[in-house]
Amino acid sequence: MNIEIRKGDITTVRTDAIVNAANSKLLGGGGVDGAIHRAAGKQLLAECWHLRETTLKDGLPAGQAVATDGYDLPARWVIHTVGPVFAKTKDKSDILASCYRESLRVADEIGATSVAFPAISAGIYGWPMDSAAEIAVHTVLDTDTNVETVVFVPFSADAEAAFHTALDAAQH
Repeated sequence: MNIEIRKGDITTVRTDAIVNAANSKLLGGGGVDGAIHRAAGKQLLAECWHLRETTLKDGLPAGQAVATDGYDLPARWVIHTVGPVFAKTKDKSDILASCYRESLRVADEIGATSVAFPAISAGIYGWPMDSAAEIAVHTVLDTDTNVETVVFVPFSADAEAAFHTALDAAQH
């Protein structure tokens, strides 16, 4: 598997699929979620409403993933996953790892061979960036998938540095 790290805006990345760090309602929000919904256009919200009315009436549980079309995005699909809110008193790293595994599983189901990930849970959900990057990199490397290229798209220079550190450590 080819792993790349490209600091920037995930809504502009040209991969088969991009991963949305969504909330369980799937109806848009702040951060990456809001940016993806704005860039994809109103059809994405309509498809998410349809999912909520049919197969995901209670929302998407943390650690799970579901795909929609990408609409106005360069990516053909959006894979939505809900990361856990960080808590010092309870280890939720298994749920965060599940976000990456499940996203890759969904990518395999839809036939995506390239996937771009944000730093799931490392924004408003408060996950420490170094830990989030380490979990992301190790989980992707340890997951059996047909995805050929994974692009991590950190938004800040600090996040980019954390992903480079995690990748370097994992490869040595």
